[in-house]
Amino acid sequence: MQSDQVPVGHLPRSISVAVHGENTRLAQPGDHVSITGVFLPLLRAGFRQMAQGLISETYLEAHRIVKMNKSEEDELGSGELTEDELRQITEEDFYDKLAASIAPEIYGHEDVKKALLLLLVGGVDRNPRGMKIRGNINICLMGDPGVAKSQLLSYIDRLAPRSQYTTGRGSSGVGLTAAVLRDPVTGELALEGGALVLADQGVCCIDEFDKMLESDRTAIHEVMEQQTISIAKAGVLATLNARCAILAAANPAYGRYNPKRSLEQNVQLPAALLSRFDLLWLIQDRPDRDNDLRLAQHITYVHQHSRQPPCAFQQLDMKLMRRYISMCKRKQPAVPEALADYITAAYVEMRKEAWASKDTTFTSARTLLGILRLASALARLRLVDVVEKEDVNEAMRLMEMSKDSLLGDKGQQTRTQRAADVIFAAVRELAGGVGGRAVRYAEAEQRCVSKGFTPAQFQAALDEYEELNVWQVNQARTRITFV
Repeated sequence: MQSDQVPVGHLPRSISVAVHGENTRLAQPGDHVSITGVFLPLLRAGFRQMAQGLISETYLEAHRIVKMNKSEEDELGSGELTEDELRQITEEDFYDKLAASIAPEIYGHEDVKKALLLLLVGGVDRNPRGMKIRGNINICLMGDPGVAKSQLLSYIDRLAPRSQYTTGRGSSGVGLTAAVLRDPVTGELALEGGALVLADQGVCCIDEFDKMLESDRTAIHEVMEQQTISIAKAGVLATLNARCAILAAANPAYGRYNPKRSLEQNVQLPAALLSRFDLLWLIQDRPDRDNDLRLAQHITYVHQHSRQPPCAFQQLDMKLMRRYISMCKRKQPAVPEALADYITAAYVEMRKEAWASKDTTFTSARTLLGILRLASALARLRLVDVVEKEDVNEAMRLMEMSKDSLLGDKGQQTRTQRAADVIFAAVRELAGGVGGRAVRYAEAEQRCVSKGFTPAQFQAALDEYEELNVWQVNQARTRITFV
């Protein structure tokens, strides 16, 4: 029963449903269904009839079962989009349009919405020789109170075809993973799946993640990396699938983010857990007159008209987005050999910068896998079978922006400078300081992209300093020489 269907002041009720014949296995645990059937009393026989009493137990004999949470793809058979719908989605800047269509009532958070779009699409699962590498993307949203974290979680919960929503204090480790219960009819021990099992092949949204007890939070470590739940309780040995993406929302320690404290003091989550999240976003509520004015106007308009303000393009509805996401999930893009060296060099550069800057964020091998997952999701969005360089650049940009958000004011220092100046400093450093003369074009572009700049910003800085006769680029665009 949905929460809005529960009568005022009542608890949700449950009833046993008997399913026979062709109606069996039409739904899975976690599905919302509509059942048509006959309400019957449960007849007792033998000795049980003597203890039945005046009130008999009842059940529902199902004659028809309809899944309520199935996507438009199931209703339309093949689920293919029409030419007009594909043209509407895949026109110029479709990536920005899809991201802006996620929770349009919420102002701003463009990069966060892009990350949530990639979470819905997901990467590609790899299973080389039995060792499974997950494709699902895990994201943690941290921030001050009142920055719409819970609203974003609620929207993703409604948008995803299969999802579960839970909160930290209202969930135990057993409630998230699985419990061993005694069957009231047979008296035998049976496994009861938790929220992560019910969200298999979907999204599990966990709000108030920081309020969970440490013993309960450790229960999801296996799910976040291995995508399974291993149970060994009361003689029951089993492994359950929990192939779900985890979207968590948490508040910093002591309520608000304190820039005077370090990252560990503000977050207070173990490193083993933080490294399992592909992206960690810190959303801060900073006073800014222009931004506050636009935000207040946006909120006032939504409150008055019960819809988002008009924008430059037509936003996509939920049904169309669900169908497009289901189309994207059919693609299995692969990383070509030509990009392997580029990705490897970018990761090594990220590790070097993290060590040199005493970065407190966690740059490990999981970071490299996270970049590959994000790049695969971007390739899926374009409905192609090969990951391209632009996908890797955008994945690294999102990774860099999420790290900058965690560093707070320190991470914003490079952003307050002109992008061209920061790019010039990076190229000068790559050339070996003031005495350096030349640097390879591809190497310079890779260094700037790994710092969070787009190829367009790199090209603009290149043209600007070339006009100032600071450096020259050869005609083949392969070498940058300082004058």
